[in-house]
Amino acid sequence: MSDQPWTETERRALARFTLALVETCVRNTVLEDWHAGRAPISPAGDFSDVKIVSPAGEIPYLEASRISDAEMKTLMKQVVDRVFTFLSFPDMPIELGGAARWDTPGLNEAMVAGIRRRIALRDTETSAPEGQDQGDQA
Repeated sequence: MSDQPWTETERRALARFTLALVETCVRNTVLEDWHAGRAPISPAGDFSDVKIVSPAGEIPYLEASRISDAEMKTLMKQVVDRVFTFLSFPDMPIELGGAARWDTPGLNEAMVAGIRRRIALRDTETSAPEGQDQGDQA
């Protein structure tokens, strides 16, 4: 994206902050326990040839939920609490472990498009004449 709202120095600082936040608040959660399990092998390369055997029968791997509702709740609770803690100490020195070797963060185009839509809606709503909402305009 060419119209990023920051300088190169700000972009590098934001990228480092992002890596630290994700490493500290997402990677170091119960997600690590799940990642430590055995991974299936797929000779096809796309897991279309992998099946999960259950008492109810075989489930194609690509159709299986890999995280239960309870596991997702546990993960999200840990992530939210860790992000809240991380953001509660803005002067905390940023240290990167393995995240220092991760890919450089980039903007998620789908999120950017959604943000731009919400900004446009907000700007349209705030520019409506007083006493007239968006639905009243011709």
